[in-house]
Amino acid sequence: MKKFIVPVIILVFATVTYTYGQTMDANISFDKEQHDFGKIEEADGTVTYSFEFINTGSKPLIISQVRASCGCTSPNWSKEPVLPGNKGFVSATYNPKSRPGPFNKSITVISNATTPNKILRILGDVIPKPEGIEDIYRYSMGKIRLKSNHMSFAQVVKGQKSTQVMEIINVSEEPVNISFDRIPGHITIAANPATLKPNEKGLIEATYNSEGKNDWGFVIDRVNILVNGESGNANSLTISATIEEDFSALTPEQMANAPAISFDNHTFEFNEIKQGEKVEHNFTITNNGKSDLIIRKVKASCGCTAVSPVDDVIKAGATTTMKVIFNSAGKVGKQNKTITVISNDPKHSRTVLWVKGDVVN
Repeated sequence: MKKFIVPVIILVFATVTYTYGQTMDANISFDKEQHDFGKIEEADGTVTYSFEFINTGSKPLIISQVRASCGCTSPNWSKEPVLPGNKGFVSATYNPKSRPGPFNKSITVISNATTPNKILRILGDVIPKPEGIEDIYRYSMGKIRLKSNHMSFAQVVKGQKSTQVMEIINVSEEPVNISFDRIPGHITIAANPATLKPNEKGLIEATYNSEGKNDWGFVIDRVNILVNGESGNANSLTISATIEEDFSALTPEQMANAPAISFDNHTFEFNEIKQGEKVEHNFTITNNGKSDLIIRKVKASCGCTAVSPVDDVIKAGATTTMKVIFNSAGKVGKQNKTITVISNDPKHSRTVLWVKGDVVN
């Protein structure tokens, strides 16, 4: 009988001791763990809600950290220890700027409570502010504003033309004349109308003639915009295009006899070098096709990567090498540089090679 009573007493004592120990800990109890702001106006700015809690434990409660799930939410909290029976707070401020629509953000509260991680939530629906002239026409050039300072023609087939338009507005109280300077020969550009009345809207119309551009792949040009004959420091319009070759008209026979580019490898990894050192590598290019392989363009993604000239034309079955030199001056950490090779291979007209490694001090 005694053998049976002793284990029972020990078990009861352990249970009481554990329960007592639990009640001695700090405990965080929020009046609510989620708040719905409902519909809020973006124009009204930030909104804040304060979650109140009570320390229902028997030890001081210390909040060590509060993390928001988004940079759009800024937390604040009771920095001093909260004594048993006392109240504290965790507040969350949400910034709706440029964030229209529903939101649901979490705030993680880390403390010395029996439940060390507590998750709070704020949610709502942001009503976007009405767009003004400055929101629609974001780029200012003196007396006029533009929707963008960049006109992209995207893909343009070599030998073809493409046209783009961009909206502008005269925000002054006087008529303004729009003209252009430093226009490349392959671009025609004009404002319509050329003279804008006060608060009048117009268009910049540009045509890109790829045949007149002796280049391939992604290319950039810049044109100056003159307002009443004058050009300010910010009056530059960037015009970009990606000039590609059209292989769509090739017959099956022509495809079978086309050039075919191949590389011995697509990545050169130099592992680790010291800052200021140079490394070089030779990529081998082979024409596995049945006609001349023409290298249209070779372009490195960084001025730190120099590419020695390669043969423009590689005969069927022939091979050439392309030397790449990476200069680590001014670089540190992981490096991922690219070399883009554009050719007349209809199946692989654009090939990207990589130079990778780690630069240490």
